[in-house]
Amino acid sequence: MESQNPNVIETLNDAPLGLFHLRAVIASGMGFFTDAYDLFIIGAALLLIEAQWHPTKTMIGLLGSTALIAAFVGAFVFGRLADLYGRKKIYGIVAALMALGALASAFSPNIWWLLIFRFIMGLGIGGDYPVSAVLMSEYANTKDRGKLVGLVFSMQAVGLVVGPIVAVTLLAAGLPHDVAWRLMLGLGALPAGAVIYMRTRMPESPRYVATVQGQAQRAQESLAQLAGRELTRVKASPSSSGHRLTFRQFIQNPKYVRYLVGTAGAWFLFDYAYYGNSISMPLVMKAVAPHAAAITNMAWTLIVFALAAVPGYVLAFSKMDQIGHRKLQLIGFALMGAAFAVIGLVPHMTTLVLPFLLVFGASYFFSEFGPNTTTFVMASEVYPTSMRTTGHGISAGVAKVGAFIGVFLFPVLESAYGLHGTLLITAIFAGCGFLLTLLLPEPSRRSLEAISGEADAALPNSHDVVNG
Repeated sequence: MESQNPNVIETLNDAPLGLFHLRAVIASGMGFFTDAYDLFIIGAALLLIEAQWHPTKTMIGLLGSTALIAAFVGAFVFGRLADLYGRKKIYGIVAALMALGALASAFSPNIWWLLIFRFIMGLGIGGDYPVSAVLMSEYANTKDRGKLVGLVFSMQAVGLVVGPIVAVTLLAAGLPHDVAWRLMLGLGALPAGAVIYMRTRMPESPRYVATVQGQAQRAQESLAQLAGRELTRVKASPSSSGHRLTFRQFIQNPKYVRYLVGTAGAWFLFDYAYYGNSISMPLVMKAVAPHAAAITNMAWTLIVFALAAVPGYVLAFSKMDQIGHRKLQLIGFALMGAAFAVIGLVPHMTTLVLPFLLVFGASYFFSEFGPNTTTFVMASEVYPTSMRTTGHGISAGVAKVGAFIGVFLFPVLESAYGLHGTLLITAIFAGCGFLLTLLLPEPSRRSLEAISGEADAALPNSHDVVNG
């Protein structure tokens, strides 16, 4: 009877891919599309803001990075709250903050108000990282978890491409620059509004309800609401009072501390490299081709994202379960670091547009087909259910500190050491990320409970119920 009627966790782990997985990907992925659009569109807007308000180099760095330091705070705070009070109570709040911040940014009367509104938006973005990743991870089956969480993350690719398309379209339409950058920033409120609507229709994570809250019937009801008739017979188990680690127990556990160093450290190093280059991409292209028009500059940015980054995302989510999540991260760090080293060490590389674009594009491909995707995925897999958004939030928050430093320092380093010197420093960071990845286990094709050390056998079962 038990094999015919598995419990909620066993059902989620063994479920074949279905429409409910697709609904979860869309609800979580739209949030991440919004995150990516809002974070990266500032790079295009900065060229126009610079011409209007003439900020200093330091202020340019701060404008590009303030949402990232806010994301550090948001990831820590909302990641912890999602473990304490549930995922569903948090993911509508973070989407509302993103919508409010994006819309208010469009009406900023001066540069200081723009910084404030970008900070508010960044709080929501930071909170959305652990919630989007963990919700999908907890809904996913064991066999396809990397693919499903990777699909959520790949919505960043859409945000990367849509941003330059919006920028090029607004400039080509002949809009005044002070109107164009406001529209670029304000349009981020539209997908955030859609996210709020979709997430109100999603149930609480059945895995969280079963394992942490120990509410047997409610866990089964959440699964039924999520999957409908796709999953028919499950046990309403467990029926215990739930199992919750305290934060002190979590940070005193040597295994979880090692995982935190691995997930947060590798993600920090990667985000220093990635966000510094991506948000500063228009500045990068301006350094390579200083006399190119703004619209040409943005078109090259779009080409790099579309031809190098997007294929990397697609290959990452489609192949990571076969390759291995940890192994793919190691491959990506090694090859993106090699590409940055070529730019930094080969003479005149930063003055030749086509060779630069080819090698810089290769670094983007292996960023996506590697640590940009896997850092997001693995941080949602290695921690126990009661600390999963906390662990992911700490990792994402620390990573955004790296992103903040990368974006803030990029114009300063580029001015002091040139583009080749700045990217050579980035290559060193990639090498360090490779080493920290060695601290992590291989999560591919293993259940969340096996990876984190939670024992399914320790969760008591109760009576059979019929779902759907």
